[in-house]
Amino acid sequence: MIRSMTGFARSERATASGVLIWEVRSVNHRYLEASLRLPEELRSAEGEFRQAIAAVARRGKVDATLYLRPAATATRELELDDALLDRVIESALVVQRRTGAAGHIDAIDLLRWPGVVRERERDPLPLLAAAQDLLSETLGAFSASRANEGERIAEMLGTRARAVQRICKQIAARLPEVHERIRSRLQERLGVLAAQGNPERLEQEIVMLLQKMDVAEELDRLQSHVEEMLTAVAADEAVGRKLDFLMQEFNREANTLSSKSQDVETTRSAVELKVLIEQMREQVQNVE
Repeated sequence: MIRSMTGFARSERATASGVLIWEVRSVNHRYLEASLRLPEELRSAEGEFRQAIAAVARRGKVDATLYLRPAATATRELELDDALLDRVIESALVVQRRTGAAGHIDAIDLLRWPGVVRERERDPLPLLAAAQDLLSETLGAFSASRANEGERIAEMLGTRARAVQRICKQIAARLPEVHERIRSRLQERLGVLAAQGNPERLEQEIVMLLQKMDVAEELDRLQSHVEEMLTAVAADEAVGRKLDFLMQEFNREANTLSSKSQDVETTRSAVELKVLIEQMREQVQNVE
């Protein structure tokens, strides 16, 4: 079953580091283009996250954002770089001796020295595992939303395709009557020439004109395109580009049908076909 390129999903989970929130949304795009926004702690895993997205989306502009909301009760653990602190103190004492400056070394000033005090690094693996698991859950919901929209599109395409088939059958059923009417009209117009010329030659000219006006081939191709489209819609794969190409073929046959038409009813039916094809084309733009 086809899937839409439009989708959205949001999931969150509480962890020891805080609340993780994934938001994944997508819109139409010719190819797959994934844009990720991640907290600094998990930026190194961007490649893995991209692979997970590519496994469920083949086309579309996908925006995926991971938020980390620290827990209200979380405490920031600090650690002292003893070796660096010792070197800073030694340097401060050297400066005092060289300059003869009086006073004492201020502990607060020492703590302000870059790197002397830093936040203790946390083990990133538990947070990464939680983010990966939550992304998998979110992508499942994301895929489901695209599939649901795809079902709606498939239903609409099927309805329009059956309408195209019905109109083509109606036109085909009237072809003998239309051909006979065209033949009679041509014979009336060329009656004078027939009396003066070669009747067999005139009949050949009439047959050639009828062939140029015949729309049977266009109707057959339209029916074939409908069957191919219904097969593609039922396939479990990305068929958006194929459907887009088929819409171009639909348009080509409908335009030819309209240009060949020598009958008011056939012209009116060709217009109806063009409206249906345009409605399908608009929806096909959303298909993955």
